[in-house]
Amino acid sequence: MIAHFKDFFLGLLIGLSLTVFFIGSLLVENFPFSQQVRFGGSQMVPLYDDVRMETLTPANENTANFGAKTYQPYNDLEDDMIAQELRQAVRVLAWVKTAADSLDSLDSLDSRALAIKQTWGKRCDVMIYFSTVEDLEFPAVKLGAPGGAEVGTTMAAFQYVHEHHLNQADWFMKADDSTYVVMENLRFFLADKNKSEAVYFGHLFSRRVEQGYYSSGGGYVISQEALRRFGQNGFNSTICSEDGDGEKDGDVQFGLCMERLKVKTSRSLDEMGRSVFHPLHPRLHVLNRLPAWMFRESPGTARQGFGVSKYAATFHDLSPDEMRMMDFYMYHMRPYGIHSILRNNSSTNGQWPTFP
Repeated sequence: MIAHFKDFFLGLLIGLSLTVFFIGSLLVENFPFSQQVRFGGSQMVPLYDDVRMETLTPANENTANFGAKTYQPYNDLEDDMIAQELRQAVRVLAWVKTAADSLDSLDSLDSRALAIKQTWGKRCDVMIYFSTVEDLEFPAVKLGAPGGAEVGTTMAAFQYVHEHHLNQADWFMKADDSTYVVMENLRFFLADKNKSEAVYFGHLFSRRVEQGYYSSGGGYVISQEALRRFGQNGFNSTICSEDGDGEKDGDVQFGLCMERLKVKTSRSLDEMGRSVFHPLHPRLHVLNRLPAWMFRESPGTARQGFGVSKYAATFHDLSPDEMRMMDFYMYHMRPYGIHSILRNNSSTNGQWPTFP
């Protein structure tokens, strides 16, 4: 008898559980918030109705190298109003020198120039690729540089930018083709700087130039006034020499040129004294693995670990695929529910700064 009651109650319990589960599933399926989520207390947006992905066939690029299609996620529910305001207020031109074979988007998916074009290059106001060949499709500008290869290229490139683009930007950046630039952070750094002052910024090295010079690996950016002075006097070989060879010689000679033109190196750190421009791979800066020579050649400016700015602008020595991964981490993947509160300084009372 007792066994019958146990079987009866066990069957009843199982039956009730299945009934509750079934009814609950129907309620959840038809509940008004099951397919929507509320943000900011008002806006209603679809949640799982579809997978928001667009299928792209890249223009001017061989689809065979992309597995026929490239999938790029939309940036869902992102508010880039501040970034867009900055873009209007702080115009940046960037240029890189790249090898001819790096331009061949038909055959070389892993080319450096193509990786820049697909990532941070598209966020510049003006982006110029200089090469030993002209490529109208990419596009790239052929640059015949006299003197030492790197030194002559740097001088000729800035002369070209002065001649053709002086009024199209407020700041003008040189970067290597293995440099990754977070353009929004660069604009934020430059937002309170004056383009009419003869200044330039980057990671400071102290050797061979009295006021120091900047490395193109970490990228350096000169003001419109600095470019104007260069365009007016840079042709004078006693001021801006084209002698020398190698990447470092190019940066050193340009640093000497800036010094002779009275263009000043300036504090290139954020308001908390953290580094913004980084001439080495991010793992070396972030994981406290800077080589000893960095501290010898850039005393007082080498930062690592949490000395790297939250709004860092550049890192160097990234492979093409590392640039694409960096772009994915920066512009797509997010920790849910964490939002940054942007603070400029005490004079703004925590509000976004206004621009002239």
